[in-house]
Amino acid sequence: MLAAVGLSDLAERLYTDLVTHGPATAVELSRRSGTPPDEIQVALGELAAQGLIAARHDDSTRPAADPARTDLAPTGAATPTGPGPTAPALTGAGTGTGTDDAAAPGPPALRYSAAPPAVALEALLAGRRHALRQAELSAAALAEAYRAATSDDAHRDLVEVVVGPAAIGHRVEQIQRGAKRELLALVTGQYDVVPADATGAETEAVERGVAYRVVVGRHSLGAPRSAEALFEALGRDQRVRVVDQVPTKLIIADGSLALVPLTTPGDAGEPAALLVRAPGLVNLMTILFEQVWAWAQPLGLEAGLPVVGDAPAGAPVGTDRRILALLLAGSTDQAVANQLGLGLRTVQRRIKAVMELAHAETRVQLGWQAHRRGWVED
Repeated sequence: MLAAVGLSDLAERLYTDLVTHGPATAVELSRRSGTPPDEIQVALGELAAQGLIAARHDDSTRPAADPARTDLAPTGAATPTGPGPTAPALTGAGTGTGTDDAAAPGPPALRYSAAPPAVALEALLAGRRHALRQAELSAAALAEAYRAATSDDAHRDLVEVVVGPAAIGHRVEQIQRGAKRELLALVTGQYDVVPADATGAETEAVERGVAYRVVVGRHSLGAPRSAEALFEALGRDQRVRVVDQVPTKLIIADGSLALVPLTTPGDAGEPAALLVRAPGLVNLMTILFEQVWAWAQPLGLEAGLPVVGDAPAGAPVGTDRRILALLLAGSTDQAVANQLGLGLRTVQRRIKAVMELAHAETRVQLGWQAHRRGWVED
């Protein structure tokens, strides 16, 4: 498993052995693993290069000298030579060759111990993570260079990433000021996230004859700020519809330019949006809007409250009609009472009267009868 930090299989096994069983000489490691001494030497060099082992002389392995042969010069075993963090030679145990009376004392063997894994391995992993991050950045830079080199100039501006609420709000203003015929919008959350009053772009667009079609979530009717903004929009002759769930925020201008979010609420970092000019993508977004629009409930305006069109003969009028419109838009009894400034019991009593007028025993039947009798638009 440590191949990811540059260790061979044998080096990993030796390190595991030292961690598990404690310090050992190269000879002991060779014997315990059943691996030839020269291969053990190479693997110990790997571990030393990575800082995973430490070595010290083990005096207990030094052979005793023959006091009767003081005239013999010590021959010893070979010691490690050459540059680089390589492990000492396995012959460093100090055992000579030939007869006992000819043996001379040599240097003690080296005993290897494992560096603490929590420190040594974490340092290696940190280095690898840094190297991988640098590789990712290099790959991204190369990908961008390749895209720039292979893309036609005509295709480079088809999409643009917009980051930050201020930049997104600026793009919304630009889209409205640049619209010539129609602006379509799907709105999630509060309707006045980018208030028209802040820039006047929406009012100016309507005055230029730009037709607005907007779909909002049903919960917007219960939020005072959103409801007020909706009523202002209706007062500017904008067409607004309500649906249970809006799939995404979306703005489309003249079927040629769209703005759609890249992030969702709760995502880390700044919000981002995608400004799209690619005809194929804008067309797909327009199809999405039209599908949501077809399912949404239309709203109109009467005396500052959302209703639908003129009341046909026999339909509820005045406050009762406004109560019906709010109910069909999904408002609760309490939300209706809050919107109209009435008591909850008064609202419930009027709802009962409207149900009797429609010959409906349940509110589901009331909605069906209201559509059947033309009290609301289909």
